Amino acid sequence: MRFTVLTLFPEMFSPLQASILKRAQAAGLIQVNVVNFREYADNKHKSVDDVPYGGGAGMVLKPDPLFAALRALPEPHGSRQVILLSPQGQVFDQALARALACEDELVFICGHYEGFDERIRALADQELSLGDFVLTGGELAASVMIDAVARLVPGVLGQSESLKEESHGDGVLEYPQYTRPVEFEGQRVPEILLSGHHANIERWRRKEALWRTFQKRPDLFERTVFLASDYPLLEELRQEHPEMEVFAEKWRALAPLPKKRRGREPEQGNNPA
Repeated sequence: MRFTVLTLFPEMFSPLQASILKRAQAAGLIQVNVVNFREYADNKHKSVDDVPYGGGAGMVLKPDPLFAALRALPEPHGSRQVILLSPQGQVFDQALARALACEDELVFICGHYEGFDERIRALADQELSLGDFVLTGGELAASVMIDAVARLVPGVLGQSESLKEESHGDGVLEYPQYTRPVEFEGQRVPEILLSGHHANIERWRRKEALWRTFQKRPDLFERTVFLASDYPLLEELRQEHPEMEVFAEKWRALAPLPKKRRGREPEQGNNPA
């Protein structure tokens, strides 16, 4: 998979040359190409911004350098999505990361200064944001999104099972994790994790994941699509934590109906008196 970034500050992408993403690039699993679109400015001083028409504070990015930079990119070998980083965009999340990981190439346009000429929006297939706050430019947002998408590319993470069990992998937060020592400063690893009983451990982990999601992200919990096996765990949690009663009506309405008992129904008149 190829990531291309159009930016005025290529040096801000040095973190992408470390750790897992560095190894993924060395293995040829992903490519990261950073383009300084100042090089495509057609004026003597290589300026890429100007004062806004109508007046106002700050400087606005001009359209021509970015149009030229995008048009100069090599033809895509497969699908390409052009993404404009903007606080007005759709908020990036794990579902979007999974969708973008199916593309062959992602091109990120990083704005800077006060804003960008409205005509630049025409270059983008979609606008994305990290959240309801404003950054000095799109570089940090692009780095975060590249990291989130790249780790979903097959082979980038050593163990594919890690993707299934981590936070947001299936709509809930990750369960608590422990390692050696068994006891540390009075805190002990839960006995069930030392039991070796894998079915019970998996049940405990799922229950803890549901409880943690309710505790830390009730907004996420409310949107969770529960598994059939979750409903008994939810009822146990409700009994242990009465504050979960607020959501109980919802999950009871969605819970699968109990299976009918098999066997022949007794005929009328044959019941014992």
